[in-house]
Amino acid sequence: MTEERDFTGPVKLGKYMIRSELGKGAMGIVYEGFDPFIERPVALKTIRKDLLNSKESDNLLARFRREAQAAGRLNHPNIVAVYDYDEDQETAFIAMEFVQGHPLKEYFENNERFDLTDIVRIMSQILGALSYAHENGVVHRDIKPANIILTDNAQVKITDFGIAHIESSNLTQTGMIMGTPNYMSPEQFMGHRVDGRSDLFSAGVMLYQFVTGENPFDGRTMATIMHKVLSSEPVNPEDLNLHISPDLNAVIKKAIAKKPEDRFQNAEEFFTSINQALQNSSSGGVSSPPVVEIESDPGATVILSSPNTINPQAETVNSLNLSSKSAKSESVKNSILSDSGSQIKWLFAGLMIILLTAGGMFFLFSNKEKSYGYINIFTKPYAEMYIDEKFLGKTPKSGLKLPAGHINIRFINKSYNIDVTEQIHVKPDETVRVSFKWK
Repeated sequence: MTEERDFTGPVKLGKYMIRSELGKGAMGIVYEGFDPFIERPVALKTIRKDLLNSKESDNLLARFRREAQAAGRLNHPNIVAVYDYDEDQETAFIAMEFVQGHPLKEYFENNERFDLTDIVRIMSQILGALSYAHENGVVHRDIKPANIILTDNAQVKITDFGIAHIESSNLTQTGMIMGTPNYMSPEQFMGHRVDGRSDLFSAGVMLYQFVTGENPFDGRTMATIMHKVLSSEPVNPEDLNLHISPDLNAVIKKAIAKKPEDRFQNAEEFFTSINQALQNSSSGGVSSPPVVEIESDPGATVILSSPNTINPQAETVNSLNLSSKSAKSESVKNSILSDSGSQIKWLFAGLMIILLTAGGMFFLFSNKEKSYGYINIFTKPYAEMYIDEKFLGKTPKSGLKLPAGHINIRFINKSYNIDVTEQIHVKPDETVRVSFKWK
């Protein structure tokens, strides 16, 4: 018996059976596939056939192979795994880990805001993955929200190593400008050779956006963006969010410094500075950055819609799994970011206390008498949400404040002929995480 297909496209690529189309990009199409030998789902990233017939076909294929080579040599829980590279049906494709979740870009575009505990958790996983990649000689060079996936089982996954630079490779020449403008480092714009500090600059831009809701180098034209990145000092984060402590403000400014030597020199240093800034702020009575709605459960994970629920503290510990190529990184790993030691657990627990003391408790007690709760909701595919014809926004949606009780929410996606009503139980003063999949 064959599966029903609601799209036109290849039935098979190499050994992989094609199940559905996941999305389209400038370079090609991503399919959900299935490996019949290992019996697992995979994501198949392809190149458009017309591009392979262009003058740039050799460069495109080289870039595509480089992505497979760069990501394929990395084995980290916060990096999308690459299984295979092959060519078939007049196209090239990469078989990758099938990840269910949503890119961070969707949250930023929907003006979703995270509380400080979740920002720390997400940044810790991003920096842990970057530290591992850098220790293994791989610089991503396109760190941005679109390439950061928040999965349905509460993990961060970095994807798209399409323009990654491998230290031993001569394929990427000095003088080539590759990346996404708003998140590119100054040295990338100038076509200079980059190292891991360029990725940390991009991560710093995302941290800025996390706590302020704005990109520090936004602009309508490439010229404007380039000027801001190369010459203009961005607005201080604390001027956009009065709840940011001076120490955290200093961390963000250092992360996006113009010169690589003025930034954090490695991911461990970056994350340690974030921790120290939060510890220092606890004594000054500085509250956490405002969000649309702050989650009430300090130990909750960002996303929890999978039946395979994980411990948020254990997840953070695992995400900070760094390689041990040097005595220095081994020392840092054992003292701060250890996967097996107890210190990181105490550090994380301490951070939760700090964050609650710094502002979360005020929110909890000031809302205690109100009979409201909050939901973080994720659907596949995305959908518009309505209650009694009132538009609530599109999924994914975090921190949606609703009256406590049983609430009927209508979900509509005309492209997929979805029009369903689901009942959700909203608990007073708690955050409930729900997920629906209709296709």
